[in-house]
Amino acid sequence: MKKAVLIIILLIVIVAGFFGLRFYTTYYGNNVEKDGYVLIPRKANFKQIMDSIAPYIKNKESFETVAKDKDLEQNFKAGRYHIQSGAGNTHIVNMIKAGNQTANTFRIGDFGDIYQMVGKVTKKTESDSLQFVNGFNAIAVEKGYQNAEDLKKYFFIDSYNFFWTVSPKEFFKKFEDQYNEFWTSERKTKEQQSGLTRDQIYALASIVYKESGGKKDEMRTIAGLYLNRYRKGMKLQSDPTVIYAINKQTNFKETIKRVFYKHLSTPSPYNTYANAGIPPGPICVVDKNSVDAVLEAEKNDYIFMCADPAKFGYHKFTASAAEHAVNAKAYQDWLNSKNIK
Repeated sequence: MKKAVLIIILLIVIVAGFFGLRFYTTYYGNNVEKDGYVLIPRKANFKQIMDSIAPYIKNKESFETVAKDKDLEQNFKAGRYHIQSGAGNTHIVNMIKAGNQTANTFRIGDFGDIYQMVGKVTKKTESDSLQFVNGFNAIAVEKGYQNAEDLKKYFFIDSYNFFWTVSPKEFFKKFEDQYNEFWTSERKTKEQQSGLTRDQIYALASIVYKESGGKKDEMRTIAGLYLNRYRKGMKLQSDPTVIYAINKQTNFKETIKRVFYKHLSTPSPYNTYANAGIPPGPICVVDKNSVDAVLEAEKNDYIFMCADPAKFGYHKFTASAAEHAVNAKAYQDWLNSKNIK
């Protein structure tokens, strides 16, 4: 009798252990085949969710069991989710239900216009380019501007983290907050002392950024030089503005490695060879250093600058037209020797 009871208890333990192990394996055991990221749109159905996750898990059936048991079919949040090695079905399902998505890194570079930037940004967002452009256009109109391009000054070159589901309004809000934080009372005082409007500051900062190649150590010198030209009533004659004018006409499809005389007459309000004064807006997204360089421009007597072939990426500065002619000849000779056209 005792032996029979022991056998029954043993069988119960074995059966319980079997089902317990099966339950644990189904709900909590590692079910990840490989690491990866899953994108779940706002309007996804259960099949789409399953199809997105399937390449990363070992046992699709067990995941589906847990997903249905936890009502993932009706209760999920859109997003970009990191499926990591060692994760069980419960962890994955709870992550998607809670909306614990992983942010993406966005690099905002010296884009020539907002539309160029949007084209890059929306490769990492659920919203497409048209939705972003329409969203930015609406924001621009609310602020009294004409279109999205007028928002360029709100953006700074840097790397930022955003969720895949970020909306155009949420995306812009981050930059607007940063813009407002940047313009401290100290910078506003420097702005007033400069005698320039904020739009002029950004336009000049964009020229400084392009001319310096983003190198901080020459920015204040370049800013001082262009302010000298501007205040003397001279044309700024900045090559990057000519390149920008051509790029705008070709929708940034043409690569200009060298500015020739034939380019200098390109019709555009941004072409500082054809027009006096500071352009009507920035020729690219700028960084904070270039804006500060304009606000804290070096006091110098330079009027001319020319790329230095002996120190790639840097320039020779002078107040002498004769000396500049020598520098320019040396640079042109170097370009010709490298067959740069």
